Amino acid sequence: MHRQPENVDVVTFLLSEMGTSGSLDGQQHLVVKGRFASKYIEGILHKYVICGCCKSPDTILTNGNHLFFLICEQCGSGHFVVPIKAGFVASWTVFGVNGDWGFESTVEETENHLSHASTHHGIYDLQVREDDDWQMVQKQGNQFVVNDQPFYVNGFNTYWLMVFAADQSTRGKVSELFHQASSAGLTVCRTWAFNDGQWRALQTSPSVYDEEVFKVLLLLNSHASKALDFVISEAKKYKIRLILSLTNNWDAYGGKAQYVKWGKAAGLNLTSDDEFFSHTTLKSYYKAHVKTVLNRVNTFTNLTYKNDPTIFAWELMNEPRCTSDPSGDTLQEMAVYVKSIDAKHLVEIGLEGFYGPSAPDRAKFNPNSYATQVGTDFIRNHQTLGVDFASVHIYADSWISQTISDAHLQFTKSWMEAHIEDAEKYLRMPVLFTEFGVSAKDTGYNTSFRDTLISSVYKTLLNSTKKGGSGAGSLLWQLFPDGTDYMNDGYAIVLSKSPSTSNIISLHSTRIATFNSLCSTKCKWGCKKKNPLEEFLYHDDL
Repeated sequence: MHRQPENVDVVTFLLSEMGTSGSLDGQQHLVVKGRFASKYIEGILHKYVICGCCKSPDTILTNGNHLFFLICEQCGSGHFVVPIKAGFVASWTVFGVNGDWGFESTVEETENHLSHASTHHGIYDLQVREDDDWQMVQKQGNQFVVNDQPFYVNGFNTYWLMVFAADQSTRGKVSELFHQASSAGLTVCRTWAFNDGQWRALQTSPSVYDEEVFKVLLLLNSHASKALDFVISEAKKYKIRLILSLTNNWDAYGGKAQYVKWGKAAGLNLTSDDEFFSHTTLKSYYKAHVKTVLNRVNTFTNLTYKNDPTIFAWELMNEPRCTSDPSGDTLQEMAVYVKSIDAKHLVEIGLEGFYGPSAPDRAKFNPNSYATQVGTDFIRNHQTLGVDFASVHIYADSWISQTISDAHLQFTKSWMEAHIEDAEKYLRMPVLFTEFGVSAKDTGYNTSFRDTLISSVYKTLLNSTKKGGSGAGSLLWQLFPDGTDYMNDGYAIVLSKSPSTSNIISLHSTRIATFNSLCSTKCKWGCKKKNPLEEFLYHDDL
């Protein structure tokens, strides 16, 4: 086969194509789970080994972010093979002429390790895409883009990364998590860039920072590392971008309640946590924190945070609510302030997505009547100057019932479709479903329902993106590495212990990555007739 047994690409390709799990035993035999006919396995090996042009077995296989490239050493041609599931593989041929390369199909873009095709003597030259193409995520209309390519998101949440990075005994879990997430094709992580006045606090009092968090004493090449610096640097190693949230609506990790406590300690006459949004002094505390974080220089990369492409976006607040002002007006100031410091990065508010007074006809999509009274307004708030994209959370089990039922799936679909429609018609921006999940503590919970819910979210997003819609992606709440069960709030997914869920996530990642690689922002999903991966992208097997 011209393959080394220890080559992880061999095992990865076969297991991905067969849709099963397995490992090498002590004699380097691949042992797989399940029953498979010998002809079926021979068919996979034929795709995996035989050149599609000259039929020679003298080929080598390379792997880049879920796309495998088969190169023939006899005739110089090659083709991509994308493992999808048992019995199906998408591929297209690339031919070689006098050392140049070109596509037989209409494909104009390949994967990250192969770049744009430039016309040359009637064929295409493939350029190697260097690491300096790690550019800022931007917004064009209702799409995210990187280097003028669409950037649809399959991501996850892990809020506690900075806190774990602040302790040498737990820091390795940050790297472990990013490695597992990257292996599943996840490209964006949302995490906290705050910890106010709590255990391992970043900000111990207004504008006073604990250097044991911002500056953790860890000997690494004789340099002291910084906790949040470490998280950002590790994320870049695994090609994962970060959405960094700047404070919390809830008491966990301090949040607005801690800012009010600091205000009271300074002698302010404060009567409600909602004064966080309106009191001049408290707003100055928040602005000082924003300024400190955005202007920080990462000691690993020497990049100022506001200049680092690893950061996908700034989130003003996790799930802001201001019940004392149901209009939602009090939430409309800070985006402009962030942009005044950092005009390069995207900004989002952090809303859960509840409809408010500006769109009474949309209140029917809210999970309950109380949602209209929490002081947020999905449409009005997202029309604020400085806000680049909309955020929505999905928690049917918290908002409707903690007993699992099909009503959760029905709500999730209608909730997502309503927000995608509004993002297109009224906001004209992408919408990212930045939290969704289901708790193992719910009555009637099982992993099968969790898989169904995740698949439903992914399918709804694909239905939007195939039409060039505003559904820009989703982030699971939440992903954990092994050995962190004590942090589990019921929603944690450990990929190594959840093979069926992991397969669903990986499949969606591959679909999104393939589309991102093949189309430019000038191209909408309407060009799918030209796309050799159409069946792969649209096939309804979720």
